[in-house]
This record gives sequence, C-alpha cells and structure tokens, in this order.
Amino acid sequence: MSNLINLKVFKEFVKSSNFGGFLLFLCVIIALVIANSPFSDTLKNLLTYEFGIENNWIHLKYSTSMWINDGLMAIFFLLVGLEIKREIVEGELSSPKKAVLPILAAVGGAIVPALIYVLFNKGLDTASGWGIPMATDIAFALAVISLLDKRIPFSLKIFLAALAIVDDLIAILVIALFYSSGIDVHYLLYAGVGLAILVVMNRLNVKNSYLYLIPGLFIWYFVHHSGIHATIAGVLVAMTLPTNDTDEESPLERLEHALVKPVNFLIIPIFAFANTNITIVNEMLEGLTAPLGLGIGMGLILGKPLGILMSTFLCYKFGIGQLPEGSNFKHIIGLGLLAGIGFTMSIFISNLSFTDTVLIEEAKLSVLLASIISGILGYIILRKSNK
Repeated sequence: MSNLINLKVFKEFVKSSNFGGFLLFLCVIIALVIANSPFSDTLKNLLTYEFGIENNWIHLKYSTSMWINDGLMAIFFLLVGLEIKREIVEGELSSPKKAVLPILAAVGGAIVPALIYVLFNKGLDTASGWGIPMATDIAFALAVISLLDKRIPFSLKIFLAALAIVDDLIAILVIALFYSSGIDVHYLLYAGVGLAILVVMNRLNVKNSYLYLIPGLFIWYFVHHSGIHATIAGVLVAMTLPTNDTDEESPLERLEHALVKPVNFLIIPIFAFANTNITIVNEMLEGLTAPLGLGIGMGLILGKPLGILMSTFLCYKFGIGQLPEGSNFKHIIGLGLLAGIGFTMSIFISNLSFTDTVLIEEAKLSVLLASIISGILGYIILRKSNK
C-alpha cells in the first residue's frame, strides 16, 4: 500500500512544475561532475562534434553545442514568445493598469544590474558582458516560488511571472540589438518574406498551429545566416500565431501547451547540461573575485532586487501602480532576489559576450553561484515575510 502511495506521489511530482526545476538542477550537477572527471574530454569531443548538411545551397553543418544553443534554444524562445503574446492579449500585460508595475519593475531590474556590471568592468576586455546579469530564469524562479505554496500571496506568483516575461522580452531585444554579428540584408529580406507569409496566414485565420512552423523553419535558417541570433526567429514566429481573450483554446495556446513539457523537461535540461560542463581550476575560482565575477555576482544578487525594489517603490509612491494584493515591500525584496536567478538566459548571453573560452567558463560559474545564492536568499526572505 505504501509503495502505491509513494508511486502516486512521484507521478504527481513529475507532472508538477517543480519537476522541471529539479531536472534542470540535476543536469547541472551531472555536467559539473563529468567536466571534473576523467570523462571531461569525451564530453567536450561530443559537444564539438560537427554534423548536418553542407553543400552549395544549404549551409547547416555545425557542432553539437551550436545545434543546442542555436537550434533547440530557438524552440525555447518560441515558447517564450508565445507566453509574451498571450500575456499581452489576455494576461497580466493586457491593460496599462495591469502591466505598468511588472514592466517598470522588470526595466529597473535589468538596468541596475547592467550598471553594476559596467561599474566593475568599464574599460576592460570583459566590458561586453554587461547583458549577462540582466536576465531572469523564469523556470527556476517560478519553481522556487512554487515551493512556498500558501506561505505567500498567490498574487506574488502572478507578479513574478509577468515580471520574468517582460524581463525575457528585454533580454531578447538586447540580444537582437547588441549581441548579433554583422547583418546580411539579403538573408534578412528572405526572413521578412517568410514572416509576411505567416502574417497573411494569421489574417486568413489559419487555425492549424503546426502549419506556422513550416515557414518558421525557413525563417530560422534565414535569420541564422543574416547575422541576427537565430533564436530571435522563435519569437518572431510566435508573434504571428492567432490568439484571443475568450475561453476557446486558440492556435497559440494549443502550441504553447504542446511545447511546455518538451521545453521544460528536455530542451532546457539539455541546454543546462551542455553549457555547465565547467572544468573548475584555481584560476577560475580566483576569477569569482575579479571584475567579471564581481560584476555578474553583484549584478544578480544585489542589482536585481535593488532595481526591482526601487522601481516598485517609485510606482507605489507616485500612484502609478499598486503592490500585488496581500503583499508588502519585504515580499518585493524576496521576489527581487528570485529574479536574480539568471541561469538559462544569463548563461546564454555569456556565450554571446566573449570569444575567450576561459572568460565564458568564468562567467558561467559566476552565474551559477550567484543564481544559487539569490534563490536561497529569496526563498528565506519570502518564507519569513509573513511572520
């Protein structure tokens, strides 16, 4: 009987949103263990192994790591784009009154960490990494806040989700504007034609969401070769899918529901595994107290909650927005710390910021440690905020 109960509890856990966070954390641990074991070279060879198609017409031969970061992560960005559009049409960003507080809080939570990073790294080779501490990992942040269950107002979870979605949008714009290489106008025009086809399909009320993915593949290819980071294609495709603010399930919502589990239980864990295989050496540990490490660490642990708290306080003070129902500023501090869990997006921007492998590894380690500290502090403050 007890075995049946345990099996039922395990099945419920696997179906819950917390399982994605657990799987993500497990992949990070496994990657770190392998990277610091005799099997590290085998893993590196696997990630640098090239495969795909390469001829006069098609150029799609890349390393395993590139396929993960540019290919699989485009699907992640597609899901992010779907979530952003749904929130704009029918969710927490659907009206100025609802949207103003999470939008301004997210902006403050992005600007302050970037400024702190610049303060530490101005004039150095690492100055280009200013976008790293701007991002919030929505999956990890929501997984941590879900552990608090009824100990905090439910409105805080909604506020964090809306804030993280706006944060993702800011990160997407930063990547598109500042972390893309030289632009090839021809490929960009081809991508524009593909996007126009999707817009026409939307206007013709094409309801099969999977039909949007066929032109979407071509758009990904053209964007990838245009110099703009390929993952932006996922967001562009997402914005063309039709949705509504009624109870009827829209094509956008159908695709979103279909992608949630594959992204959370497969794509993000694979990304985490491939990008946290950090072989830790003494020089790297010393790098945690170097400008790069301090900029990332202080940006995420201090800058995020400070930026979110300042923006929220100003909105409250001038009557621009209201605090989430049943919450206080102690809650906002804890929530700001959870927003300091950068992880997926921060690691992603780390890969784009530097060409030096050592700097990339140091940045990833800094992001990992800062995210853990932010998550723990945020959890403790929120847990005690009602006492």
